[in-house]
Amino acid sequence: MCGITGFVNLQNGFDRAEASQTLDRMCRVITHRGPDDQGVLVTDQVALGMRRLSIIDLAGGHQPIFNEDGTVAVIFNGEIYNYREIKRELEARGHRFRTNSDTETIVHAYEEYGFDCVDHFRGMFAFAIWDERARRLFIARDRVGKKPLYYTLTPQRSLIFGSELKALLEHPEVEREIDYAALDAYLTFGYVPDPLCIFRRVRKLPPGHRLIFANGEIKIEQYWDFDYCPIEGRSEEEWIEELRACLEDAVRVRLIADVPLGAFLSGGVDSSTVVGLMARAGVRPVKTFSIGFNEDSYNELKYARLAAKRFETDHHEFIVTPSICQIVDDLAWHFDEPFADSSAIPTYMVSKMARDYVTVVLSGDGGDELFAGYTRYAVDSRRAVFERLPRPLRRGVMQPVSRFLPHGFWGRNYLYNIALDSLDRYIDNVSVFTALAKEKLYSDDLKARLRQAGADATALFRERAAKMCADDSINRLLYLDSKTYLPGDILVKVDRMSMAVSLEARAPLLDHRLIELVGRIPPELKLKDGKLKYIFKRAVEGIVPPEILHRPKQGFGVPIDEWINAQLREQIRDTLMSSRARQRGYISLSYVQTLLEEHENGRRDHSTRLWALFMLEKWARLFVDGEGDRARASFERFAPVASSG
Repeated sequence: MCGITGFVNLQNGFDRAEASQTLDRMCRVITHRGPDDQGVLVTDQVALGMRRLSIIDLAGGHQPIFNEDGTVAVIFNGEIYNYREIKRELEARGHRFRTNSDTETIVHAYEEYGFDCVDHFRGMFAFAIWDERARRLFIARDRVGKKPLYYTLTPQRSLIFGSELKALLEHPEVEREIDYAALDAYLTFGYVPDPLCIFRRVRKLPPGHRLIFANGEIKIEQYWDFDYCPIEGRSEEEWIEELRACLEDAVRVRLIADVPLGAFLSGGVDSSTVVGLMARAGVRPVKTFSIGFNEDSYNELKYARLAAKRFETDHHEFIVTPSICQIVDDLAWHFDEPFADSSAIPTYMVSKMARDYVTVVLSGDGGDELFAGYTRYAVDSRRAVFERLPRPLRRGVMQPVSRFLPHGFWGRNYLYNIALDSLDRYIDNVSVFTALAKEKLYSDDLKARLRQAGADATALFRERAAKMCADDSINRLLYLDSKTYLPGDILVKVDRMSMAVSLEARAPLLDHRLIELVGRIPPELKLKDGKLKYIFKRAVEGIVPPEILHRPKQGFGVPIDEWINAQLREQIRDTLMSSRARQRGYISLSYVQTLLEEHENGRRDHSTRLWALFMLEKWARLFVDGEGDRARASFERFAPVASSG
């Protein structure tokens, strides 16, 4: 696990000494992703750098890694779990390996298969290959989006890329002009979905895509996608047997490591399944890590303890209290872009605790998007009945009435939601600030900027939805979440918070072979008679304790609603109502005042909205006002001196 960064200018080139200094800054600012080593390659036109967290081939995995004659170089962030099989195939074809690392497999696979080398890799990855003979940079990101990749093509024709946005910002050609379409998307969904970035000229390479940079031009291609093509005629038991075997294999291949390994254990079905399969695979005892709260409604420790006892793990726990919110500036620094998922707090703390014992953890991420585990899928299924009402009634009567009703009127939001078509209804369901709320929240200036740019946060969702091949409602929603919420929120949260403490997190439930299998399972076996994750739970019967298997769904959240009204009350009010927030001109502070008063008085739970606004202001102070420069200096005190490569 590493962090990669670099830049290429094939037309104008650059001063080698200046390029080396710039690259060193770009590497050092992501030292947390790889504290063990730094490697660089600098020529007159190419600068590649990486920070390494040593996991496999501790002695021989120094990057960049080259092919036999030194004309192809790779820097790599991630893990290739089937690298040994690929290595044997390539050696049989005449390739000569110098190391036992999975990174070198990428170089030779590229030589053998070209851009299609990505089709052969099973794992999580973001890598960059410089091909000296072809004068070409090749970048690829894994199928699901576990590993991040930012890039920009500057007016000076430099392609600049990196695992984190902060690495790009160290390059003098990268500008910090806010992309208001991305800001709109953030306030709508609580995260900035790919390919958008909060800064206008920067983009994120989407999952399952590759980028080729040659002759000063960028070409982006998609090489993989979620495919929902259910197969009929197989029995439920046949699906269960194949699914269980695939789950066991997905966990087994992720146990490869030359360093200590453990697992996150929340007490839910997904993480309990992963830990149970680790124990079955012979990991004894599994080191497990759990987070709890003093607030009973959010505390899952009793279920985590039950699973830990069942699987005889070496179990560790940490209680999160409101005082932990003092780390909010650190969180904003690590996310680079505004990010509103408050479960980042326990994710950071459980990662920090785990890092004291292990270097690699397995997690249960992805199970809800893969097997239909969110309660909103059942809610959407129930509300679909209103689509039978004539559209003129819904659009011409119900929607205008809902808009006319005053803010806070009982049933206003529900009436608006059920009057929408299916896709709009789901977008409304997953929004932090709905279309109704944004009419009040946005300042006139922001509304004008968005109209001028033709920006619409829902356009990205509509674009994703247009690519769905599924003809049933459940698989359509699973596809949409797997292309938006999963890579934009869940995987960003886990990557940034684990990497903040130099911990590698692996997600076996997002193995692409498992995903392809689940895409063939009929949707009625995923959500059956209102039962979420039906086929998944059937497959893990006998592995996961029944008390966990049949418990109600509980999200991995924090009691932020209570904290905002108590320990965080003054901090959030002072931040959101400050003159600095007012001067930004994004939002109506009178509406924010209304949200604060309603939440403080207990009339409405606005915790998600207030936290989103709070994190936006925290981000702006770091990355717009320049406070991040001081934060960077603090983090860099611990960065080792760069090595040359």
